[in-house]
Amino acid sequence: MATHKIGYFVGSLASGSINRTLSKALIGLAPPELEFTEIPIGDLPLYSSDFDSDYPPAGQALKQAIAAADGILFVSPEYNRSIPGALKNAIDWASRPWGTNSFARKPTGIIGASPGGIGTAVMQSSMRSVLSFLDAPQLNSPEAYISFNAADYGDDGEVKNEGTREFLEHYMDEYGAFVARVLAVNAPGHIGDEHPSTSK
Repeated sequence: MATHKIGYFVGSLASGSINRTLSKALIGLAPPELEFTEIPIGDLPLYSSDFDSDYPPAGQALKQAIAAADGILFVSPEYNRSIPGALKNAIDWASRPWGTNSFARKPTGIIGASPGGIGTAVMQSSMRSVLSFLDAPQLNSPEAYISFNAADYGDDGEVKNEGTREFLEHYMDEYGAFVARVLAVNAPGHIGDEHPSTSK
C-alpha cells in the first residue's frame, strides 16, 4: 500500500492548545499509510506583498514543506467566529507570490476542537471558502466539529472516550481514502491531467 506524506497545521500558538492535543489523537488513530509532519507557523512575520520579490527564509520553508506533502490537514480552533490570525497569515504566505499557490490541487481536511458547543463550525466554513479559492480539494464528509472534553484525552494523544475515538478514527480513515482518490486523479497521465497546477 502506498504511503502518503501529510503536512498538518495546528492553528493555535498556545502551549496548552486543545487542538494540539486533538492533532496527537488524530495521528494516533490514522491509518498506517499516512505519515505526518507538522508545518510550523509561529515564526512567520506578517505577510506583505513587499516580500514577494525576495521571499524570506521562513516563507520559503513553509512553501517547501507544503510542496513535500501529499496532503494537508488543518487542526484549528475558532477565533471570533473565523480563522485564527496566525493560521490565516500562514495560508497567505503559502499562496503567494502570485502564480505560486502552494495549496493548488493538494487534498485537504479541516477539523477543530472548541470548549463550546459549535466545535469550530464557523471557522471551518470560513476556511472552506479560502481553500476553494486556492483550488485545494476538501474532504466534505464527514464533517468534524469537536466539542472538547479534557477528560476524554490523555497527554500522549490517547482517546479515552470510546465514542469519540470511533468517530475520530472514522474521520481519519475517510481522510486517508480521500487523499488517495485525489492523488490518483492528479497522477500524470490521468485523463483529467490537462488542468495545469499553479504550485511551485
